[in-house]
Amino acid sequence: MKNKPAHRPKTARHRGENFESAGTGFVIIGKNPVKEALREDRQIDRIYVMKDNRDHVLGDITAQAKKKGIVIHSVEKQKLNQIARNAGFENTNHQGIAAMMAPFDFADLDTVIRDAGDGLFVILDHIVDPHNFGAIVRSANLCGAAAVIFPERRSASVSAVSMKASAGAMNATPMVKAANLSQVIETLKDAGYWIACADMDGEPYEKIDWKGKMALVIGNEGAGISPNVRKHCDFTASIPNYGTVDSFNASVAAGVLLCEAARQRHER
Repeated sequence: MKNKPAHRPKTARHRGENFESAGTGFVIIGKNPVKEALREDRQIDRIYVMKDNRDHVLGDITAQAKKKGIVIHSVEKQKLNQIARNAGFENTNHQGIAAMMAPFDFADLDTVIRDAGDGLFVILDHIVDPHNFGAIVRSANLCGAAAVIFPERRSASVSAVSMKASAGAMNATPMVKAANLSQVIETLKDAGYWIACADMDGEPYEKIDWKGKMALVIGNEGAGISPNVRKHCDFTASIPNYGTVDSFNASVAAGVLLCEAARQRHER
């Protein structure tokens, strides 16, 4: 197993970090995303529920929303179809519910580092597909990651589509939007973290020591890890390929690596 020195040597911290902590309002679609938003006490402006439905899950969600004083609008299916299309869904699988959210409360990098202890961070290096983005956040949450970090430009972000793909996990996972991923990595290094990136040309993932202060970088669906990010990473983790296609989907690769990290970090 790849061993790390006991402590990360201090490096010169880059100046001028600009980590955004606020976003814009958006819509979330589907039962799980709305249920998770309520459970995490996210600020919801109003909820639209399909008229005359007999779905007990929707009934439970609206009952919880009413207890919180959230305005409920009973609308025709066509209205929900329109909301779903406007939110970027190619189909209208809204499951009979949509919620208008207040601006998403992005987390501050220094705060999540302070609160993480020996946490595991996930860094998304320009993941552009919102379904991949959401699926990775879901895996990160299930595997106990302290936060997900992604760039503010040329990347998917928190949206109705990615929120639904995450099954609402974005509501329960600190999300950090960063101006510069290289600066983020150097900040993590200063805090004692070791950085692993996912790539085909690397050490078998199960031989890497995922315990302690670690961050995993997942690269773009086509280009992989960008050269400027790669040069800041300490390890490269690869997944064996026994087939004929080039590589795993980004979200699948992230799930495999995060499950191994979680196994090592929680083994008894």
